Amino acid sequence: MTARSTGGSTTDSAPAVRRARLVDVRVMKAGLDVPWDVRSIGHRTLLFTQRDSATLHTFHAGRVRKVRFPSGRVWVSGETGLMGLEVDPRFARNRRFYTCQGHTRSGGGHEVRVVAWTLSKDDRRARQRDVLVSGIPATSGRHGGCRLTVLASGALLVGTGDAATSSNPQDKTSLGGKTLRLNRFTGRPWPSNPWRHAANRKKRLVFTYGHRNVQGVMQRRDGTLWSIEHGTYRDDEVNLLRAGGNYGWDPGPGYDESAPMTDHSLPGRQRSARWRSGNPTVAPSGGTFVQGKEWGPLAGTMAMAVLKDSEMFFLRFDADGRFVRSRRPAQLTHYGRLRTVVQLPGGDLVALTSNGDGNDKLLRITPA
Repeated sequence: MTARSTGGSTTDSAPAVRRARLVDVRVMKAGLDVPWDVRSIGHRTLLFTQRDSATLHTFHAGRVRKVRFPSGRVWVSGETGLMGLEVDPRFARNRRFYTCQGHTRSGGGHEVRVVAWTLSKDDRRARQRDVLVSGIPATSGRHGGCRLTVLASGALLVGTGDAATSSNPQDKTSLGGKTLRLNRFTGRPWPSNPWRHAANRKKRLVFTYGHRNVQGVMQRRDGTLWSIEHGTYRDDEVNLLRAGGNYGWDPGPGYDESAPMTDHSLPGRQRSARWRSGNPTVAPSGGTFVQGKEWGPLAGTMAMAVLKDSEMFFLRFDADGRFVRSRRPAQLTHYGRLRTVVQLPGGDLVALTSNGDGNDKLLRITPA
């Protein structure tokens, strides 16, 4: 089996996939139902979302507790519900966290929103503080993927789906099929955004465009920004994000999924993916860059949860962002669909499965 390609062909001559014992896995909690994102809030406590039930929970000392949260306000349909989660770097002082979630507009129709909350000191209740972003497009709920991360600069980076609407990815006045960068306290466009002086406020929020369905956003230790994106029947992507970059998804007219994920026939420059699945897709989802010498050959790699192929890829990119190799530990192929992976402050990884029907798990991953 060969590593996945970064160029025009399905596979390349990169080193073969290695399945040596690199990790140990322990089930922390079973019986979950479509958990979508998870973060540490300190004191060995995790906060996590469940998409379809639109519920928020904490996990501590083996016990799951439901957080009082206005689930009835969350629009749930298909791939949309209570999704991305991020905890403020100053959480110990301000108790703030952020969610991406479906919403029913008062005048009818639906959208996806980014909302700021505060968690009570006893971790039992969430109170809404601000709607930071509204108007992320939604249709049936398809391609509603929405992931969040706070950057070293303090900005909030948001990845969005195109709502399966062909005009959204290339339209810089639409928030669909984009990455957005904003002030996490006010929701205002980040001051150095590429279209910060545009008359249209939505355009001022845009950091990159031409995406299909962003499933992961993250920052590497060197400061570079990255995204993980679902392909069609081919070419899931990992992208190195550059301000103002066009990543080439343009399925119009109609919604033609035979279009290339990066269409270099479009006007201007389109930025090619740094890793592609080729054909068929594997359905990657959330990811993180692994830090810590204790991770040995996995240190510095991008850990990427994979849904359709039901495993985890550890992708290595060099200092220039070029793909080097993929490692796929066999120990992570026994739990079904993997939705996301994050690194805890102590260095261990935690991952969520996405099998549904109460068959999901919270996993702890440590170096072997």
